[in-house]
Amino acid sequence: MPFALLHRDGADHVEVLTGTVVTAETLAAIPLEPGRPVLAVIPFRQIAERGFDCVDDATPLECLLVDSIERQPLDAFPPGDLTVRDGGFDISDDEYGTIVERVLRDEIGHGEGANFVIHRTWTGTVDGDPVEAARAAFGRLLASEQGTYWTFLVHTGTRTLVGATPERHVSVTDGIVMMNPISGTFRNGSGDILDFLRDPKEIEELYMVLDEELKMMATVAEHGGQVAGPFLKEMAHLTHTEYLLAGRGSLDVRDVLRETMFAPTVTGSPIENACRVIARHEQRGRRYYAGVLALLDHDSAGRQTLDAPILIRTAEIAPDGTLRIPVGATLVRHSTAAGEIAETHTKAAGILGAFTSSPPSVRESARSPEAEQLLAARNTDLARFWLDSRQPGALEVPALTGRTAVIVDGEDTFTAMLAHQLKALGLSVTVVPWSAPVPPADLVVVGPGPGDPADTTDPKMATLHALVRSLLAAGRPLFAVCLGQQVLASVLGLPLVRRDSPYQGLARDVDLFGAHRRVGFYSSFAATAGSPSPGGARRVVASPQGDVELACDPADGLIHALRGTRFAGVQFHPESVLSRDGIDVLRDLLTPLLSDVVSPVVNG
Repeated sequence: MPFALLHRDGADHVEVLTGTVVTAETLAAIPLEPGRPVLAVIPFRQIAERGFDCVDDATPLECLLVDSIERQPLDAFPPGDLTVRDGGFDISDDEYGTIVERVLRDEIGHGEGANFVIHRTWTGTVDGDPVEAARAAFGRLLASEQGTYWTFLVHTGTRTLVGATPERHVSVTDGIVMMNPISGTFRNGSGDILDFLRDPKEIEELYMVLDEELKMMATVAEHGGQVAGPFLKEMAHLTHTEYLLAGRGSLDVRDVLRETMFAPTVTGSPIENACRVIARHEQRGRRYYAGVLALLDHDSAGRQTLDAPILIRTAEIAPDGTLRIPVGATLVRHSTAAGEIAETHTKAAGILGAFTSSPPSVRESARSPEAEQLLAARNTDLARFWLDSRQPGALEVPALTGRTAVIVDGEDTFTAMLAHQLKALGLSVTVVPWSAPVPPADLVVVGPGPGDPADTTDPKMATLHALVRSLLAAGRPLFAVCLGQQVLASVLGLPLVRRDSPYQGLARDVDLFGAHRRVGFYSSFAATAGSPSPGGARRVVASPQGDVELACDPADGLIHALRGTRFAGVQFHPESVLSRDGIDVLRDLLTPLLSDVVSPVVNG
């Protein structure tokens, strides 16, 4: 009979779920009615529902329609004995290292994104009955693991999954949507935890997934997400760092699942292009790795509820005893092949230990006053817009209030975060994809996205170039962000260059037209003023649209921002959590653009 064993964070019992299993083609088809919980096992291939690329391995979306739920004490599931043999990774360390180097060079280095997660799978064979082996491993995980969000065993009749995942993907309770980005991996006992907390790679990696999950929260929560943390996530073998995000939402929980497929900690950023990169470099399906296990239900008031952890630190056991443990590493600009190879071994060892070794001894917590200080210091230069609560209307600007804006999305849902900021300033905002007509608006924002801005054989780039030219010709107010600025600069006659080192997930202090601003960059390309500017950051150049004022990097002449009559652009992301002064930048640059606008005109 199909069943599931669930131990959720903080519980003193195990939930035993039994019922029948059905398959669903889409998330919307998951059966959900009051009085009957559903446990859905969602494979990675479902991301195709969002129109994103993936290798389709035909792994099914299976749903346990729960007939009964019993609570049993933890000691009802003692650790068992089991044997695993003939184990090893499906691709060698050398092969994996080559893929890492290729992604760093060809993808991150060419502006395709800020970070990407590439996986490999440890495979072996479990002796004896696979379900009994999973029960033994479940008991071992209960006894040996700590800091898990869910420890679970799910048997659908045709497949068995057992694991101890540290990470909530998304939950909905009392109308509050929560997400839990976790990043950074420290192998307990391998060194000084304080060195790990100071490591720029680990810090930037967490910031990047925080930004990516804020994008998702901006879509599923009415006012975006508010950030709490960072915290330490301590497990038996590993320690991570994490944030919590929360916001109020009203979507159907199946739509929440769909709009948040899947976590950036297991895919990358921006998510749409990350899926292209994953398909291009992995060239095989992920089965359930990076998907979610989702418990959908209703509360006593009849409201929908959702609790969905990410399917990581999870083993899949086939009826013939084949054991699969998929693991991944997040590749960022500071990554090395050796470091990411080691991380996959560490992650595999964490779950494999439940099958092959004795439970670890209880260890002391790594929390200390010094650790807490280092964690708290991470927020010093982050955007208070996403960290603080505030009264509605507190940030509205008279010159912007009541105006309309349309944001053109270049395949980066940073645009959802940008929309929340513009709304906070008083604007009414619509977001459209780059391929759609641009509706009438007082302001058109040409937004960010991946790719080479100079490649006008790319339909997206050709469309954005044509849009910017038409807006400039009509004298309509235009604001451009990141990719949008690169296109704007090119149309104005400024050359584009690829940076020697990608600015992906990098915060910098810049001189922005005489104002000191701290802002976050996600780019591999930039416009250039042609030469360093040791005398200062501000320049004025002639263009077909009249004089253009530039805010340049004095060291290399690369352009951080530009402005002219009826247009402005920024190379950084004012909406990013890394942009401490992002809301001030938007206020300062948008107010002059709209201060004397009378009525919208159709463009594009």
